Order: sequence, then structure tokens, then C-alpha cells
Amino acid sequence: MISRLVPGAWVRHPNEPGWGLGQVQSAVGDRVTVNFEHAGKRLINAAVVTLARADDAPPSPAAGLP
Repeated sequence: MISRLVPGAWVRHPNEPGWGLGQVQSAVGDRVTVNFEHAGKRLINAAVVTLARADDAPPSPAAGLP
């Protein structure tokens, strides 16, 4: 699990590269809600999946992410 995931952090799912860049919407315990460019909003169990930080990654203009 990534420590201190906070809303607004940019991440990638290591097993789903086609989902693209994701922005953390909420993080409560191991439950992390992420809005991905190409997969929409997904609830991730961070105890099972270690999200990869994408620090300094600008959002894609076509992603529709804030």
C-alpha cells in the first residue's frame, strides 16, 4: 500500500496500464477511490494492489480529470 495517499494524488494501477493516469478521490484505510482516465472511477483495495505514484504527472487534456 502507498502510505499517505491523499485526494488529488496521481497514481497508476500496475496491473491495468490501459486505465491510464488516475487521480485519488478518497482514501479511507485500505479503500482508495481513484478516477482513471480510461476506466472511470474505481475502488481499489490497497492491501491487495500497490498503486504506483505518478508524481508530477500532468493530466491528459482528453481525460476530463480536474
